[in-house]
Amino acid sequence: MSGTHEGTFQGLRAQLQEAAATFADGPDALEGILLGIVDDVDRAVREPLEIFPVCHHSPASAIAMARRLREKQPKVVYLELCEDMAPLLTELRNCKLPVAVQSFATEVDGFPAEWSPLSVVAPITEASAEYQAIAYALDTPGVELVLVDRSSDHVFQWDARGTESAEPADPAAPPAEEEAALHGDAVGVEIGDLRPRFAELEEYLLRHGKVRHWSEWWHQYVELPLGDSDHDTYRQVMLLIGSLFRRLAPGDPHRVRVDEDRERYMWTRMREHLAAADADPADCLYVCGAFHAASRVAEFGVHGTDTFEIGPPTATTWQHGLIPSSHAAIEAQFGLAAGSVSIAATVWAKNLGRTRVEPFRLVGQAGAKKSRAKKAVAAAEAVPALPPSDKLTGFLRQTPALDRLDEAELLGWSVEIVRAARRNGYLASTADAIAVFETSILLAGMRDRTRPTPYDFQDAAVTCIEKDTVPGRRDVRRLVDIMMGGDRVGQVGYDALPPLARDVHDRLAPLGLKLQQSGVRRALLDIASQPELERCSDVLWMLRYLMPQGAARPIMGERKLGERPIQESWDLALGTHQRALIELGYEGVSIEQVLEQRLRRLAYDRRATAASVLEAVEDATLYLRSRRLADELGTHALEVLSAERSVDGAPEVLRRVRRLLAYYRTSEAVLPPWIESFVKTGYAHYCTLLPTAFTDDDATVRQVAAMLGFLFSMESLALSLGCDRTQLELAVVQSHPEEPSRTALLWAAQVHLGRLSRADLRARCDELLGNPLVVPAYPRYLSGFVHALDPVPGLTDFVVEAVSNAFGRLPDPVLLPWLPTLITTLRSGGSELAPLLIREAGRTFPGRLAVLDTWVPPWRAQPEAVRPARPAEAGHGCALLAAHPATCDAVASLLGCEGTWETADSGPAGVALAGRHPDTAVALEALLAGA
Repeated sequence: MSGTHEGTFQGLRAQLQEAAATFADGPDALEGILLGIVDDVDRAVREPLEIFPVCHHSPASAIAMARRLREKQPKVVYLELCEDMAPLLTELRNCKLPVAVQSFATEVDGFPAEWSPLSVVAPITEASAEYQAIAYALDTPGVELVLVDRSSDHVFQWDARGTESAEPADPAAPPAEEEAALHGDAVGVEIGDLRPRFAELEEYLLRHGKVRHWSEWWHQYVELPLGDSDHDTYRQVMLLIGSLFRRLAPGDPHRVRVDEDRERYMWTRMREHLAAADADPADCLYVCGAFHAASRVAEFGVHGTDTFEIGPPTATTWQHGLIPSSHAAIEAQFGLAAGSVSIAATVWAKNLGRTRVEPFRLVGQAGAKKSRAKKAVAAAEAVPALPPSDKLTGFLRQTPALDRLDEAELLGWSVEIVRAARRNGYLASTADAIAVFETSILLAGMRDRTRPTPYDFQDAAVTCIEKDTVPGRRDVRRLVDIMMGGDRVGQVGYDALPPLARDVHDRLAPLGLKLQQSGVRRALLDIASQPELERCSDVLWMLRYLMPQGAARPIMGERKLGERPIQESWDLALGTHQRALIELGYEGVSIEQVLEQRLRRLAYDRRATAASVLEAVEDATLYLRSRRLADELGTHALEVLSAERSVDGAPEVLRRVRRLLAYYRTSEAVLPPWIESFVKTGYAHYCTLLPTAFTDDDATVRQVAAMLGFLFSMESLALSLGCDRTQLELAVVQSHPEEPSRTALLWAAQVHLGRLSRADLRARCDELLGNPLVVPAYPRYLSGFVHALDPVPGLTDFVVEAVSNAFGRLPDPVLLPWLPTLITTLRSGGSELAPLLIREAGRTFPGRLAVLDTWVPPWRAQPEAVRPARPAEAGHGCALLAAHPATCDAVASLLGCEGTWETADSGPAGVALAGRHPDTAVALEALLAGA
């Protein structure tokens, strides 16, 4: 038998030696490559454990696999797939293909933290050899399926981030950002990865094959010829291609080491299983990529060495599940041309009809016919293994023949694309269908092809129909992709979902919507009449927080602190975003648990700020209604604020503290201890940073204004908790800004503290307007005043006065160039405060044009002089004080006057006090009269 095997490829070796001597300057190098390829094929063919080389998502591989499984009926199937994914494969029967088997880890232990989350996916389509093997093994009694490739943990152990070169992408590959969304940033594990890694080789094949991209070359020169080939021919050709690409691959040390370690890993696992199960290699089948089938490692074969040691996994906890996939996601992730996987699905259906091969499908999956595959397997008889013969020579010499069925198919395509083009706004007619048909044949002839391929047809349709404009959303190339099958999206069934995803669907069941289907569903929640829908509302708001944009989008309704929902309207696309929902299930058993973990992770991140922690506190209160978690995160926010040395987050801190204070004051009897401590610590913290912030170039005027807003608005609460107002006054005194906007902000703070009167502030502004050297910087002063409206809202009327004075006093040559700067300053620096100015201006200025001529601004109106009190008026005031002795005593105590009430004979002491201070008596009388 050995002599027969050794002579199997002798004729091919002789021909290759002759070709090497003819076409090479020296036969050594070329002869070594060509004869080495034959040796690789011969070695793999002679292996006792049958090796079945495949190409991923290849209909020819799937047809050959289905045919071989029915002939050989192996008892053990070894499959090149991550060994830790084995428990998931039985759940494929609950899914609609294509789907992807996924390993996922959010918390890493043994890998760099910046790699998190880790994700490994292996997409599976019906037109793939691996699915045929899985369906056969799972639905055939007595057959064992063993996954032998490295585990998901080892995938990242052997990963070299930033050093490993990526796979070359087809020029026609779709944008990864848009189309690979179903797979995200996952690392793809592709069974049967078969593509040249030598760029010059791929370029040579594309140029001489007269094709645009690799997917088209494979379809034309491998897929179609192997579609009708016998098992030996298919196997030897695939081994030949794998060996060729392997020997011509660039010598990347890391890539070569990973490839060889994978092969050592798989053969080590297979020998371990053969020994443990006492299985006969003749009853086994090893399904792997053609690239790894032509291996030269010492561990190759059932008689290989056992020197490879498999290292232990890290402490990372891996979660496993199934996620939906799509043709476009597979094409984008693995660099295939747009539409290539859809064309492969079409070729698969065509090959099934032509070859009459019965494919394997998991029972119960998406319309699979019950036990039909089982009966076919049971009825077949095992074919004894025969010595392989040389099929390569005949295959390499044969010429493809024209298939009449392809002409009929091409005619049908031409009619259908014209119909689709007319539906999408193109002015296409029957003449265009004829033109597409003839042009497809013409293009195929120009490219030395005996029959047009789908790619030829696509080019012909674009040439004949699209012309120069695209009337609708889809161009002709996209219409051809849709006609060929489109972007088929898979779906994971309810029973295969993780517990969290099933819980979400159960809790949203009262909505009465088919949320597992793709597309957008509108949900209307009338919570006022159906209070039980409030629980659905809670779930939807948590999903909106956790899932990508578009999965749960509120149309009507909002969630605010202290408010209860009444009516809501939602657009839900959970079926479209099924992958994101499934990955939530890897993080916990309920969305409440996942949300709490996310909030903790956000709050305790090393880059967390006081503002981000307060946001987590607000979200915990808003979505979880958890006082326990809010108190814990609030206490942590206090620690983070104490450690901050910048004021970058001051505006956000102020906004969120105000909102939380308003919520707690209206919903609870007492404030939580953490927020009291936060206000007390924040008051001292911002007082300390205030002088530095006024002069720091990195701090903006908005941030300084937010600090003052915190100090002024929280002052009463802080003082009641034991803070000292002197600290704030000293901080303002120590502040000496030079920039105009900050100077104006400081003046506003001094007015609030009583250290600067309005008259003095008005005088300073008049002085600025009167100084020609300062006038160009006046808009920046106004910007400071506008920002001061947050901490000192009482200055709103003064800011209106300052702007009005500028318009009234500045001449046009100065005002007009300065006006755009003023507008841009107000828009960029105080857009949220401008409404205050508008309302105040509307209250101040007259509402009718006729009044404008006689209108006098209130800041220019002369106040009436205070008349000295006449004796009669003083006496009236004294009588009033005598009638209210308690009020008189309080005023006397406030003024620091001491005295006692006299008897009725001598008159009341309050009257004597009022006589000594007539001005005070008159003022007090006016105050009481107004009250």
